[in-house]
Amino acid sequence: MLEKLLIENGCATLANLKTASLFTVPVQNAEDRKTVLTRWRSVLEERGVSLEVLRDTGKSLLVYVYREKKLARDLLDHTAQCILCRGGYPCRTTREALDCLKCRLAENGEFPHEIGLFLGYPPEDVQGFIENRGQNCKCIGCWKVYGDRQQAEAAFARFKKCREVYLRLFDSGRSLSQLTVAS
Repeated sequence: MLEKLLIENGCATLANLKTASLFTVPVQNAEDRKTVLTRWRSVLEERGVSLEVLRDTGKSLLVYVYREKKLARDLLDHTAQCILCRGGYPCRTTREALDCLKCRLAENGEFPHEIGLFLGYPPEDVQGFIENRGQNCKCIGCWKVYGDRQQAEAAFARFKKCREVYLRLFDSGRSLSQLTVAS
């Protein structure tokens, strides 16, 4: 069931614990694609959550679920701005930055290191990852940690607990709308 994929992979964003989530959704045909996206968007937008397809391979969608206000705030962080500007991102609007990210994903198919900024990772961890080429981190959870290990581990534990609770609630009949905290 595709909706369970959204719950499983996007629960921390749906619960308003995290800025954004990114996951792949397999699609059989154009009708599946349209149905899934239309339904999810209508439910999520009502609760202040946005959804975008960052890449469409024809067989799968790279789905980005995010809270626009949180993303705008995250991208305004000084360290985040420096990383994005050095990376050639337009530093004017969230929309321009997202469009640039989409182009980067389409160009080479790989995830650019700065994608962590769009997922709500601490900017110091994203910068540490870039500077250390993914090596020498303090710990690994949802991302590689170069800054505050204690704070990151607490976040990892919250996300894990959220996933357990959301999957249990979903399996017991709660709807996507009921599981999405309004902004």
